[in-house]
Amino acid sequence: MANVDATIEPAALPAAPAHGIAFGEAVRVWVRIAALSFGGPAGQIAVMHRILVEEKRWIGETRFLHALNYCTLLPGPEAQQLATYIGWLLHKTKGGLVAGTLFVLPGIVSIMALSWLYAGLGKAGIVQALFFGLKAAVLAIVLEAVLRVGRRALKNGVMVAIAVAAFLGIFVAGIGFPLIVLGAGLIGFAGARAGLAAFMVGGGHGKAGGKEVKDADSALGETMPDHARPTLAWSLKISAIFAALWLLPVAALILLLGAGNVYAQVAVFFSKMAVVTFGGAYAVLAYVAQEAVETYGWLKPGEMLDGLGMAETTPGPLIMVVQFVGFLAAFRDASGLPPMLAGTLGGLLATWVTFAPCFLWIFLGAPYIEALRGNKALSGALAAITAAVVGVILNLAVWFALHTLFAETRPFFMALDAPVLASVNVAALLLTLAAVIAVFRFKVGMIPTLLASAGIGVALHLGGLTGY
Repeated sequence: MANVDATIEPAALPAAPAHGIAFGEAVRVWVRIAALSFGGPAGQIAVMHRILVEEKRWIGETRFLHALNYCTLLPGPEAQQLATYIGWLLHKTKGGLVAGTLFVLPGIVSIMALSWLYAGLGKAGIVQALFFGLKAAVLAIVLEAVLRVGRRALKNGVMVAIAVAAFLGIFVAGIGFPLIVLGAGLIGFAGARAGLAAFMVGGGHGKAGGKEVKDADSALGETMPDHARPTLAWSLKISAIFAALWLLPVAALILLLGAGNVYAQVAVFFSKMAVVTFGGAYAVLAYVAQEAVETYGWLKPGEMLDGLGMAETTPGPLIMVVQFVGFLAAFRDASGLPPMLAGTLGGLLATWVTFAPCFLWIFLGAPYIEALRGNKALSGALAAITAAVVGVILNLAVWFALHTLFAETRPFFMALDAPVLASVNVAALLLTLAAVIAVFRFKVGMIPTLLASAGIGVALHLGGLTGY
């Protein structure tokens, strides 16, 4: 046997990746990241940075930020797309598929379970009290996320000004986010082309703490992996596959059920959302809330907030709230099916047409973006866009606060709504302040804060203090 083994040529053995990271090890790490992916995009990106850059040193700081800025530019959830991008860098297409799918899997299971609970027991006072407590904690977590991502993105006064302008544009003037992205990108591109120091920041998010890991000191190194080099044939092939996986089910639903059927509406709406909404989950949510509540009437404003509370308190992308929206839409228009089954199908459909395009954007665009990693003008544009996204996240935080703490708002100036002070929910305000103090002053972790707030909400209900 020894002689037989000695005759095996090295080339006959499975080739190890050049970076030396086994695929099985990467899968285990992606499972760990998925299990820890709480807290919205900011928290999820911080988890990936801590594990992949600081702990594992698989990817360097500059490359990580370059990928992040590209994913921020894309429509859809930037954290999930960042996981897909890095998984692809490490282990080609299968790496991207595994990383992106594992990242959303815990959220799919969690939101579906909560949707069943909500549909079956949502009118029960104790369930409403549970969500009452969760929403107060979620508000504190969103505010903390604004500060965290702002510290990374706002490297100088110019970036701060871009963030402020973005906030005022969307919150006060009601300017659409695509226009804000376009404007910020043009400013950043022009500034970097002109050589202005304010735009030469090497990535809008900055490093997440600890000693910076240089690309040359990481497993991937500074050079582009062979599989990352773009070819037209590969781009056309991968685009055709994922476009078919995404769009063929949508076309089939329209043809078989008609455009007015709830499943066709869900498929079309969330497919459109996957194309036209930029800036990640936080930027998408206001658009989804407006259309789902006002245009389609699938759910009420308070129910949309409950969905946001679910998404904030479960692992996975914040945009997973689309599953809850799709669930309620089909649950209330079951088309002859048992309502729970109809809701389940609607939720899974919304999830599919939301996330299938994410893989298309990464596998099609990432090789070309990776090839432009040293392009200063592009880096300046992406950094400016990331700064603008901070303003959009702040807009969502304020919107969330208005609808969590006040029962009524009214138009004030342009697109700006002002709270009716007399409608303040004192219990919600006090519980939110307690959560903010716990998070910011005493550095209490997210999970203990969520559990404590939920428990207090239930206790207030049992004491007759929530009105449920």
